[in-house]
Amino acid sequence: MAVKAMGWAHPFPVSGGVRAGRRWTRRQLESLPWTAAEPETVDAVVLTVSELLTNAHVHAHSDAQLILTWDGYCLHVSVHDDDPTLPRRRTPQAGETSGRGVEIVRMLADEMQVKCQRHGKTVWACFRPAGTHRPGVG
Repeated sequence: MAVKAMGWAHPFPVSGGVRAGRRWTRRQLESLPWTAAEPETVDAVVLTVSELLTNAHVHAHSDAQLILTWDGYCLHVSVHDDDPTLPRRRTPQAGETSGRGVEIVRMLADEMQVKCQRHGKTVWACFRPAGTHRPGVG
């Protein structure tokens, strides 16, 4: 059975974009066949969106473009901002309220990558729901 990729894209401004991004992401995910059976994966995706949008707004001082793509195997979450500076790994001290976003995403996602581009950067994460298999494998 061939699976056609499907996707959604939406810009989120610095003011109010994180909350709107979480709600928008949940609405898009409702259309996918696996989300009812995988509430933990849905929550991980929504938390990832929240962290990546927050990073774009707070650290890049930029609006963010969020793209969700489902290819039948992996839900790809991509957030683009206008700052080419790559996120750096930090070890926040006890009591610090920031500095954990990238590590949270690394722990939640099956894969994560960051890519500099001509105008900013894109942070990409992949989530593979249980029961999905790469086409042509297993």
